[in-house]
Amino acid sequence: MPFIAKHILWVDCLGALLTGILLAALSGHIAPIYNLPQSWVIAHACVHLAYGSFSLSLAVRRTRPIGLISTLAIANAAWAVLCIIFAARMVEGDSVLAAAHFLIEGIYVGTLGFIEWNRRENLAKGE
Repeated sequence: MPFIAKHILWVDCLGALLTGILLAALSGHIAPIYNLPQSWVIAHACVHLAYGSFSLSLAVRRTRPIGLISTLAIANAAWAVLCIIFAARMVEGDSVLAAAHFLIEGIYVGTLGFIEWNRRENLAKGE
């Protein structure tokens, strides 16, 4: 865990960027499987790409403003809550795969946010 914790910003940005690229590229296939409009899947991809770009801008820095690290951690926590809400809504709409996706994503980004928040001072110093 220490290696991952030290490089959590890279885990965060690469995960977000990869997910955004895959969602965008496969949106035409994912939308019918998830029983969602393709525009919704593309919007989800755009959120990941924007977020991944922001976290990448922090990952490449030697030192980072603690306020931006805190913003990143809070954004992860907020997205985790939204993912859980989306998952609950998807189950009601009989989209179990979409619900599972959002549930797993919520757990993943919530964990990232937790680690980033607890390590924000070290991450700010580049440690």
